[in-house]
Amino acid sequence: MKTPHPSTITQGPILPALLRYYFPIVLGTFFQMLYNTADAIIVGRFVGKEALGAVGGSTGTLVSLFIGFFAGLGSGASVVISQQYGARNREGIFRSVHATVALAIASGLLLTVIGVGFARTMSTLIGAEGLLHRYCVQYLRIYFSGTVFVLIYNLGTGILRAIGDSRRPLSYLVVCCFVNILLDLLLVGVLKMEVAGAALATILSQTVSALLVLSALIRSRDAIRLFPRKIRFYGRELTQICRIGMPSGLQSTMYAISNVLIQSSINRFSTDVIAAWSAFARVDTFFWMALGALGTSVCTFIGQNYGAGNPDRIRRCVRLGLALGAGLSVVLSIVMRCFGYNLLSLFSRDTSVLQTGLEIVRFMTPWYVAFVCIEILAASLRGMGDSLIPMLLTCGGVCGMRVCWLLLSGKLWPGRLLVMLSCYPLTWVATSTLFVVYYISFTKRRGIPL
Repeated sequence: MKTPHPSTITQGPILPALLRYYFPIVLGTFFQMLYNTADAIIVGRFVGKEALGAVGGSTGTLVSLFIGFFAGLGSGASVVISQQYGARNREGIFRSVHATVALAIASGLLLTVIGVGFARTMSTLIGAEGLLHRYCVQYLRIYFSGTVFVLIYNLGTGILRAIGDSRRPLSYLVVCCFVNILLDLLLVGVLKMEVAGAALATILSQTVSALLVLSALIRSRDAIRLFPRKIRFYGRELTQICRIGMPSGLQSTMYAISNVLIQSSINRFSTDVIAAWSAFARVDTFFWMALGALGTSVCTFIGQNYGAGNPDRIRRCVRLGLALGAGLSVVLSIVMRCFGYNLLSLFSRDTSVLQTGLEIVRFMTPWYVAFVCIEILAASLRGMGDSLIPMLLTCGGVCGMRVCWLLLSGKLWPGRLLVMLSCYPLTWVATSTLFVVYYISFTKRRGIPL
């Protein structure tokens, strides 16, 4: 399959091209959602709510803490490659691709050592106790044993998307999703391997997807073709990747740390509340993946147009991204409020769990629209090579304020779940305001029209 020519992004009508690129990504995100929730659904039904609390929430925050940093670092590679692709710099693309794969392998091995060796410590830090603690440790040790394949897939698909190819990552994700579901049913439902079976199913399916991505890169006839013997750290390109990707990685880490603190606070409530939050976290993923896919699309479009020197197309793409993001947030908020009970019941049939989960859904979903400016404007700035200030704004506005609110609400209103969760809308509104102000200042300095 030939990769799309840069003209589909740097020339012609923007909206049709953006949507053609976006839809495979957003479909992929929903398959990713299905892939991620399969473990939680099957474990919740076949094992119990303690296992659901471990797989659905507690381990997810810890995995995001570590995987998120290196995936964020890899996003720097996507920006660098998209800019080089727009500028037709074949040599730069070649070196960046091979440095990215080397980064994925080295990072994956490092995470395996950390994750397997400190699984028990990590579970203790988030306040998991008893059976929940045992399940968390079991899941983490198996999951982190295969993080090389997780990062190869994530960074490899980032390479493909950077040049405008969002279809092959979708097809690989579909295959991975069905492999994961079948293995979940076999290992958890039939062989009764409980949480260990869910973790093993996840890693085996990620291995399949990683091999598919590597095969695509090796067989490619474009500038992104991968030569295994050429995989190494190329200094100049690695520096560029780290300069753009390191702030994104730190931002992901700060997000994950704040979520770990929230999960630790949730774990102080009853098992029903823990299970309800885990179920909501899976339903909530629909919105984050859909908006994240839009951010990825906008970042790639702006990266290529920035490399090609098209400021007017940058302006139009940002406006379209904001409009599409706002519409998406409103639609998904309505859907989740209308069908919240049905969605939550996929994970648990416990009446108390469902009631608490519905309270969370009704409280959180109206505020989704407040996050749109953060996602789209941050993606736009990254596409233009500015990732440091967006990282500082996000870490200070979202993560820092969130931690402060957790500490304050825990002292003033202990045991009040919705008061504690108010940290989300409060920080989204504040950080969106900061991003709007900074983006206007940035575009004026760069001569990009608003």
